[in-house]
Amino acid sequence: MKIKALFFALFISISGFSQVFIESEGIVAVEAENFFKQEKDEIRKWVIFGDNITVNNQSGISVESKTASNGKYIAVLPDTRITHDDKLIPGENFSNEPGKMAVVSYKILIKNPGKYYVWVRAFSTGSEDNGIHVGLNGSWSESGQRMQWCEGKNEWFWASKQRTEKIHCGEEQLIFLDIPSSGEHIISFSMREDGFKFDKFILSKNYIMPEGKGVEAKIKN
Repeated sequence: MKIKALFFALFISISGFSQVFIESEGIVAVEAENFFKQEKDEIRKWVIFGDNITVNNQSGISVESKTASNGKYIAVLPDTRITHDDKLIPGENFSNEPGKMAVVSYKILIKNPGKYYVWVRAFSTGSEDNGIHVGLNGSWSESGQRMQWCEGKNEWFWASKQRTEKIHCGEEQLIFLDIPSSGEHIISFSMREDGFKFDKFILSKNYIMPEGKGVEAKIKN
């Protein structure tokens, strides 16, 4: 099963998707595996897991893709920093600078421009796989840096909090993107910590935590 899971994950990780995801009434939903390009992946790479394959990660926690939205998710591999005792190596298993490592991008179509809060559904098993960055149109603003998860360990959990010097577990309503105009835009996510598991994201004009797997993605025909 492990060999099958690895083969499947590596096979579909090279596939790109050309879908454009549509905003409707101030909400955009996107499945994480439907990125249209991946870059800066020489050291760490986003890999897709799916087809109801169960992957046992190095921390011993079973992560089942069947519990993910659309039955798939992506993870930054290899995962070498499992616990706080493992060596932190900037530029290898950690990047506090957004847009520098393992970047995946998505196309969205906006009808109603403005401020959108970013919600991400992630699966965190500890303190060293719970951070990511988000950017817009190749720009990585302060409001998209250091998304952080402390709650919801060992399950898929929605969060939209920013790690700060004052509150390491993250402050609410600080993670957002200012989308300047209607039309097509590119949303990108980059690695902060390796081992991060990413199921889905939602952009919303209202700061309301999604429920369950969130609203369904709407795709441009």
